[in-house]
Amino acid sequence: MVGRCWLARRLLLAYGVALLLAAGTTARGQSAAGAPPISKATPTAETGEVKARKLLDQMVAALGGPRWLALKSTYLEGRTSGFYQGKPTGSVTDFFSLRTPPGPQGPGEERTEYTKKHDVVSIFTSAEAWEITYRGKTPIPAEQASDYFRRRDHSVEQAVLVWLRDPATILLSEGQTEAERHLSDQVTLISSANESITLQLDTESHLPLRRLFRWRDPLYKDLNEEAESYDDYHLIDGVQTPFSLTRFHNGDMVSQRFLYRASYNVPAPAAAFDPDATAARLKH
Repeated sequence: MVGRCWLARRLLLAYGVALLLAAGTTARGQSAAGAPPISKATPTAETGEVKARKLLDQMVAALGGPRWLALKSTYLEGRTSGFYQGKPTGSVTDFFSLRTPPGPQGPGEERTEYTKKHDVVSIFTSAEAWEITYRGKTPIPAEQASDYFRRRDHSVEQAVLVWLRDPATILLSEGQTEAERHLSDQVTLISSANESITLQLDTESHLPLRRLFRWRDPLYKDLNEEAESYDDYHLIDGVQTPFSLTRFHNGDMVSQRFLYRASYNVPAPAAAFDPDATAARLKH
């Protein structure tokens, strides 16, 4: 009889302990589900987007703020030189360039005159590319035209004036890196067409140091990287202007451009972007 009572008490004790353990486990599960994590939360996509937008706002303010955003035209004079596999080709010439910015009206237009005589002219409209000399106008080779249009469609101006205003564009803040021997903040914009532009901004001045984008060759399927680096900024008409621009293709230097004059909101001459009118003028 004593043995049976002792056994019954042991069974009741074990049952009670089991109930307590089960209740404790349930309570802990409910507490964990309802309580915030004790570890540091990783940045969310929204947090990254907010930071990226802040960095881009700082860049625009550094470039000139509302004045930069409202530019109607950019006029540049300087000298450009070509490189092949990172080595100078010996091709050096003066240039005189007038371009309009992208926006709702289209991607903008550009007219560049070469040599001190201004007797070789290239004109890029929204979808056409022409070279004009005293012999008349000829289409710029397709490969060169495509290269120009790709760079135009992935420019700093395109990133801010077009992509940033599209609610479908994704913004990424990708931390800090080194660009042109300066510490920089890296921001990437991804368009609704799944194209991307990466900007590296000086952490102190917030000015763009480098712009990168990648594209896949339609024939060979290779992934190519195009980059531009910006240096030697000068404040011209209230706009910070890089007087040194270097282009790279897959890490190799392609060209360098050095300015000796810049101005903004210069009225475009009549028919400035008309290749036929330009050809008629050069023939005389």
